[in-house]
Amino acid sequence: MNILQLLNEQSIQIPLKAGDKNEIIGEMVRSLEAAGVVTDKAAFLEAVLARENTGSTGIGFQVAIPHGKSAGVAQAGIAFAKLASPVDWQSLDGQPVQAVFMIAVPEAAAGNDHLKILISLSRKLIDDDFRSSLLAVSDAEQLKQLLATI
Repeated sequence: MNILQLLNEQSIQIPLKAGDKNEIIGEMVRSLEAAGVVTDKAAFLEAVLARENTGSTGIGFQVAIPHGKSAGVAQAGIAFAKLASPVDWQSLDGQPVQAVFMIAVPEAAAGNDHLKILISLSRKLIDDDFRSSLLAVSDAEQLKQLLATI
């Protein structure tokens, strides 16, 4: 799965200034709506928050991957935010989050697309050098160059 093709300039926020996890999620949903990925913001936001309530999507290593499948999603897409300040996400390792990928998939195609995207991201996020580079990006172009390696 080509992560870069799922990312739109409008859904990249570097830096994102937000006070807490819910505010970050809301801003990222809005960015996916602006990119044309999300057609029903309320329905997708509800799906993401419902998923978040089942267990933290803070995977550790200062990264979170909130995600949702919803009829309010027109096509699979990804948003990215590098946070201006670390935020508590109840991550598995107890560390605050600095980088967030949000995955949006249509409800009808949720199974395969969702898993392929998560697998592609996870393979890279276990690499220390990739994570260090990710946490150091300062603009959308740097992010795209880094994601071109996935």
